[in-house]
Amino acid sequence: MIRRLASGEYRLYSRKVDPKTGKRRNLGTFATREGAEKHEREVQYFKRHA
Repeated sequence: MIRRLASGEYRLYSRKVDPKTGKRRNLGTFATREGAEKHEREVQYFKRHA
């Protein structure tokens, strides 16, 4: 899940809620939405191929 921050940057959050904190895990902050989407694809690839 990608959200736009007040600063204009984009942050990638995990899809599932972290049971320990009750919030979504921060998977990185990026200057552009394209950068966040690219990293999201990399994360999904790693989850399936590691």
